[in-house]
This record gives sequence, structure tokens and C-alpha cells, in this order.
Amino acid sequence: MGPNVLVVVTDQLRYDCLGHTSTLPVSTPNLDRLAAQGARFTHAFTHIPLCCPARQSFLTGRRPETFGGLWNYDIGLPVAALPPTEPTWPAALADRGYDSAYLGKWHVHPSEDPTAYGYREYVSLDEYEQVRAAAGLPGSLDCPWEGAVDPAPLPLARTHWFAERAASWLRDRAGPGPWHLRLDLVEPHLPCTPTREFADRYTGVEIPPWGNFGDTFDGKPYVQRQQLLNWDVADWPWDRWREVVRHYLAVISQLDAAVGILLAALRATGAEDDTLVVFTTDHGDLTGAHGMMDKHHVMYEEVLRVPLILRWPGRIAPGTVVDGFAYNLLDLVPTICAAAGVPPPPGSVGRDLLAGELAREHVVATYNGQQFGLHTQRMLRDRRWKYVWNATDVDELYDLDADPHELTNLARDPVHAETVARLRKALFDTLTEEGDTQMANDWVRAQLLHGRKW
Repeated sequence: MGPNVLVVVTDQLRYDCLGHTSTLPVSTPNLDRLAAQGARFTHAFTHIPLCCPARQSFLTGRRPETFGGLWNYDIGLPVAALPPTEPTWPAALADRGYDSAYLGKWHVHPSEDPTAYGYREYVSLDEYEQVRAAAGLPGSLDCPWEGAVDPAPLPLARTHWFAERAASWLRDRAGPGPWHLRLDLVEPHLPCTPTREFADRYTGVEIPPWGNFGDTFDGKPYVQRQQLLNWDVADWPWDRWREVVRHYLAVISQLDAAVGILLAALRATGAEDDTLVVFTTDHGDLTGAHGMMDKHHVMYEEVLRVPLILRWPGRIAPGTVVDGFAYNLLDLVPTICAAAGVPPPPGSVGRDLLAGELAREHVVATYNGQQFGLHTQRMLRDRRWKYVWNATDVDELYDLDADPHELTNLARDPVHAETVARLRKALFDTLTEEGDTQMANDWVRAQLLHGRKW
């Protein structure tokens, strides 16, 4: 039998907002310790910066375009959701004899819950909201998008309530077989609502503006300026954004404490040495970068580059730092399957993170539209360049060596025409190989392979 598998997934957590990756005054001692005890990945990227399709892909190891999971099914135009008939790795683990439970945010299917995809038990967000209501607390979303202090006592905060439920499952579980536990925390998705205890830790803490806060959007797609109007943040000074970032960092410290509760429970069970622990997120968050809120219609590092930590005593050397390009969710599928001794789901495109297969020259991310209308994007990033194909607007090219804040769009500079052509072809070839049917038409081919683009 393989190891136990403990997976913690957060929502909208930036790579550069953890203690061990950040220059910001953010405290995450439990995650820093976890990273020091195992492997941390410095160049892990989401393959799609949007909740539902990212989480659907994580169950299958396939790009969401291959099964129609183009955007979140609960906002905007109706769209397909991953059907439970699709093969998933949690179901494969269940067939292998793994006991399992899923706690927290789901966002994979509007009517089917995790038990239809291989999990034995499920504790939902609705159950938590009922607990809040019974305690006379407002709903967790009853606040402005820019965040607020949660009036709940810490044990009733969403982070800690779910961490305690997960810890209780570990303590109560009996039987000789291995187990798989997944905890999906909503935090730090906006609106960020830290409890008073954690909010106070960041009161008055100086937080400098992001290096790209003053983006003028010159030569960039129209939709980026429009994003500021959609969120009504076009006139926000940094003093206002600083408070948003304080709430964001405070709730990250709070989720770190919740992860600490779960890891302590694992240690107390005596199963720590027999458990593969995974910590990651679905995608990042702008949080004022480029003056923007949330995500959508952009392929900036703040929404694409994500934390990824693995710990497996005896199999992963403490203090391992992996610098190769990785897809956090796509690559975790064959990694977990190989550890558990089951084949990955058919069509999965990731690579085993523990098998030394990360010699990628680039990573590719996709986006198909959502809250503010449809907007097809495909992105390719290598060590120096980031190219973004915007199907119905100008393309983007950033020299990450000279312009790490992604302020200057070089896509239409004739000096870089050969670079653009090379990256377009690499993007087309990668997505064709991995099943993105958007590539299978003459109009796309004309843009990406023959340069027929304004």
C-alpha cells in the first residue's frame, strides 16, 4: 500500500505572500516549517487562474478545455461542469482501499458533491454557514469585497472550524488501510475577513506599493483598463489598497495557524512519517497589483505563480528546493497516483514531481472568460519571456529579466518579431498536444502560426 495522502488547497494564494517566499511582513511559521521539512517549488504555476476549471482539472489531470470546463459554472453563461462519470484519482485511490474525506470548498459541480467522485465523506461550506447562523453570526460573505474583520471567535472562524473538523477526522479514523484527506480552505479569496486576533497583528504595519501599482496600460488590451471600472477601483490610492493587503496578509496568517492545527493532529496520530503532505492553491490574486482586484482577463505573475509544498519523510529530503517549471495541479495528479500505486486518469498531462521529470522549457496557462464577458487567452512563459495570445485584442510580450513587473508590452515591437513567432508556435504545439481544441481551427492557426494578427 502507498502512503496516506493529506492535501490542503487554498483559494487565491499568491506565491510571494508566504513567509519563506516574501519580502513582505507576513508571518506563516507552520507553512515555512512544512517547506523546510520537505520540498518547495519556486516556479510552480496554475494552468488556469479560475476556481472551477482549476479544481476540475485537479481531479482528472487534464486541461479543462478538454471536457468543457471553461469558466465557473455559477456566474455568467451556463457552462459544462466535470461529470462524475469522468475517471478521477480519488476514485482510483478508493478502489485501492483508501478511506477518504473532503472538507471545505468544492466548486467542481453544481449538484454532485465529492462523494460522486471517489470521496467517502464530505463536510460542506453550507454546514459551516449553518453553524455561524446558529451562533448568531453574520454570513461569511456579508461584508465589502475589500474585506473586514470577522466578528466570530477564532474557533468559529471558517479556517479554524474546518481545520478542527479535519483534525477530528484524523483522530477518529480507525482501520489498517491508508487514507486520503483533502481540506479546501476558502481563504484568502476575497473578501478577506480575518478575526480580530489576526487583523490586529497587521494594524499599522507598513506595506509598500507593489512594483507595478502605477501601471498605465499603454499598449495593453482594452479589457485591463475596463477591469478597473468593473471593480470600481480605478481611483483607489495606495492608502486604500494597503488596507486590502493587510486583510489579505492577516487571513493568510490565520490559515497558516489552521494548517498548524491539522499538522499537529497528524503528528499526534503517529502517522506523520507515513503521510505525503501536499500544500498548494488553485491560483493567485492581484490584490492591487496593476491597480486591479481579484483576477480575470490577465495573465500576470500574481495570478499564475503559486505556492507548492510537498513533504514525505524518508522520500523527500528536508530543505529541498525545486526550481524547475511545474504545474501545481496537473503535476500533482501523476505524483499522488505514483505514490499510491495507481495509474493516473486517462488523458492526464502532468509529470510526476518526485521522478525528476521537470525539465520543461516553458509553462502554458489558459483563460476563456468569466465575469465581464468572454475573452480567450493563452499564455506561454519561459525563463525570460512571457507571451499572451489575446484572440480578440492585442497580444502581450514581457521581458521578465528587464521588466519583472510586466509593465511594458513589447509584442508589437518589430525588434522582437522572431521571439513572438517562436513563442506562438511553442504555444500552439503545446496546447495541440494537450488537447485544447481551440487550436484546431484555421483562424487560430492563422494567428499563431502565420502571424496574421494586428
